[in-house]
Amino acid sequence: MTTTPILILGGKGKTGRRVAEQLETRGISYRLASRSSEQRFDWYDDSTWQATIAGADTAYLAPPVGPTVLAQAGRFVKEAAAQGLRRVVLLSGRGVGSPGRDFAVYDGQLDLEHAVQASGADWTIVQPAWFAQGFSEDFLRYHVQASEIRVSAGSGGEAWIDTNDVGDVMAAALLDESYTGQVIAVSGPRPLTMTEVAAELTAAIGRPIEYVDVEPEVHVEELREDGLPQEDAEAVRDLFAVIRNHRSEYVSDGVQQVLGRPPRDFADWARETAATGVWAE
Repeated sequence: MTTTPILILGGKGKTGRRVAEQLETRGISYRLASRSSEQRFDWYDDSTWQATIAGADTAYLAPPVGPTVLAQAGRFVKEAAAQGLRRVVLLSGRGVGSPGRDFAVYDGQLDLEHAVQASGADWTIVQPAWFAQGFSEDFLRYHVQASEIRVSAGSGGEAWIDTNDVGDVMAAALLDESYTGQVIAVSGPRPLTMTEVAAELTAAIGRPIEYVDVEPEVHVEELREDGLPQEDAEAVRDLFAVIRNHRSEYVSDGVQQVLGRPPRDFADWARETAATGVWAE
């Protein structure tokens, strides 16, 4: 285990801040790096990289999704390893590189996985299913507040995972070098369609939540109307295409393998989250 502060890139994101919480609970020092941190870091600005990497032994990488930033992240890993970074734990996506699950939307993530594996640093890659917190901490929150989830997921299912489980797995991977060289896929305990998600949210919140399946190109148009750039809107559409094409209807047992316990069920997460008032109209 490293004796220097663990570098967390993406420390204010859904997983990064949970990794930080786990490390703090265990008394492990860490250093956050972002555009707003004291030592400024920007994936798109390589002039910020060298000072960020300096002195780092182990890093957690959670880059945003998008072809440009993922390509930059691959360059960053190569430079970091050349500067002496010894170990990398990467947040990727479930299904990336899996036979029979080839979607163009995964190409950038697969390239980044390959860059990490070829960097010369020790590595662990964690591939989670979609986060349940997407409905409470991301753009789907506003759909739930409006009582209508409008996405292009069709009738496909996804084994939604509590991001707290992801954070626990990431912390274990960072602190236990026995996971070096492993790709760990994690998911919730059961796949749920969007119709089933809406039903669980309805039960948890106490008012009807409806799922409306929209055509993929209509989905892009609506995302653009909400202010998302074209490239990002198309990336969201393509991610939902994985679900729409029934390619996520399976369970991965990484949580059980790493933590020795089952992952949290979506229904339990929804009930506890509803009690916080996050979906109040």
